[in-house]
Amino acid sequence: MAVPRSTPAQREAALEKAAAARRMRAELKELLKTGSLTLPRLFERADEDELIAGMKVYSLVASLPGVGKVKTGRIMKEIGIADNRRIRGLTERQRNALLEQLT
Repeated sequence: MAVPRSTPAQREAALEKAAAARRMRAELKELLKTGSLTLPRLFERADEDELIAGMKVYSLVASLPGVGKVKTGRIMKEIGIADNRRIRGLTERQRNALLEQLT
């Protein structure tokens, strides 16, 4: 079965929507980095906003102040979170363990 082709207007709209999502996620990571947004508050917002829920946990944790890539990998391995897991895929236990480790 062939994949339906989108019109140039549909493609442009999809590209703009994706770019807006990337910008929003970058802004949220910057707010985390500066301390203007806390991890518990981000998790609350993720319950209401599908774009936030789609953020990868690894990049989110790595953007926290004082947490680099190595520490992020160690924390996620200890808790049992895969590197490609998104916020919406976290169990309650994993969320609580992250909050306990990082706040």
